[in-house]
Amino acid sequence: MLGLKTVVLECKDIPQLLDFYSQLLKWPVVYKEETFVRIQSGDTGMCIGFQYAEDYIPPVWPSQVGKQQMMCHLDFGVTDKNELEAATKKAVQLGAKIADEQFGEDEWITLIDPAGHPFCFVLWD
Repeated sequence: MLGLKTVVLECKDIPQLLDFYSQLLKWPVVYKEETFVRIQSGDTGMCIGFQYAEDYIPPVWPSQVGKQQMMCHLDFGVTDKNELEAATKKAVQLGAKIADEQFGEDEWITLIDPAGHPFCFVLWD
């Protein structure tokens, strides 16, 4: 049986991205070396890894022809609009910015993490 265990985000500044996501999600570091660090959910076992890439270029969101393209993005589930607002506020306080263009109406919000990766908070049933 195959299962997704870890999503890896490339960056030039591992400590910056590690600090952002570990505070946002309250996930502890479970693996650390100079060029790679991984945090893990205590509930699900899902991991996010942060890998150093000297030539990392942040993607442009939304995508634009001829610009660095996004390879993937993370969606984090929230249960209601109050949680959506609280999570957004916390992410911004930790260094994210709200994306200039939004497509989710009231169902989700897209933000940009400190390294330039898009991510969303999504209302899940």
